[in-house]
Amino acid sequence: MSVPAKGKTLPKMGKVLPTNRRRLSTGYASTVAEALTIELSGSNRAIKTVMRWTGASERTAKGWLAGTNGPSGEHLIALLGNSDTLLGRILKLAGRGSVIEAAHLQVLRNTMAEAVASLDVLLVEGGNVRQTAQPLLDDGEAPG
Repeated sequence: MSVPAKGKTLPKMGKVLPTNRRRLSTGYASTVAEALTIELSGSNRAIKTVMRWTGASERTAKGWLAGTNGPSGEHLIALLGNSDTLLGRILKLAGRGSVIEAAHLQVLRNTMAEAVASLDVLLVEGGNVRQTAQPLLDDGEAPG
């Protein structure tokens, strides 16, 4: 019986083969690149903006924008502090998209409350006073 050449056999212990971490991180890197491109609107100053936000080198910023590499540690935190789009994408990637959706709902609710208050002011100024608690249509009233 001959001995197999080194490196040509499977490991004897364990049940899971090691995976290539580089291959798994491409989704992360492409997500970061897509979010930064959206946030910076593909501007010609995108690289310099990312460099200013993070203190990273030009080569590093180009890698992030191209999607070949993703930021880690302090650079990621700096980017998340400056980019709402990236924050949303990273939370969704981590399975926590509901956190950002709840924040958007709160902003939408506040915007709608401001719009209703503005409409109330316009209705009072126009002489057509309507209580804000009353529905715009009565139960028996048909729209239009």
